Amino acid sequence: MQIRQVPADHPDAVKLDAEVQLEYAARYDSEGDATVLHPRMFDPPRGVYFLAYDDADDRPVASGGWRAQETNDEGYSDGDAEIKRMYVTVEARGLGLARRILALLEEDARAAGRTRMVLETGTKQPEAIALYRSSGYTDCPKFGHYRNDPLSICLAKPLG
Repeated sequence: MQIRQVPADHPDAVKLDAEVQLEYAARYDSEGDATVLHPRMFDPPRGVYFLAYDDADDRPVASGGWRAQETNDEGYSDGDAEIKRMYVTVEARGLGLARRILALLEEDARAAGRTRMVLETGTKQPEAIALYRSSGYTDCPKFGHYRNDPLSICLAKPLG
């Protein structure tokens, strides 16, 4: 598998984003994630977006990005790097791609001067929760679009 940095509006990123939205909709009986995201939020140095490609057919099979956040009324803190759109296609799960992308996101955010990695996930995503907790993420005060949703879980990890 190859992991490449791409713009968040790259056609392959848009394709995987549509897939993850369908998964969110199915898991939460909703229309997907309503968090407002603009592709430019992931432009370096205030963010980054990665895609993993299958070597055999150059097909995108995983994604993940981070965007800079500062103290605001949604509960973020100065220096936060928020993980968004972590996703691995069904056929590529179990290959360690999410863990590889997560490590790249942390490394990139640290290099950009961010001090804390944060993410918002949900109780109906036990695989994601297990990945993050096993990677050193711990519960933190809720933030973001779903901060008042009882199904929301917010996690953080210092980047020091």
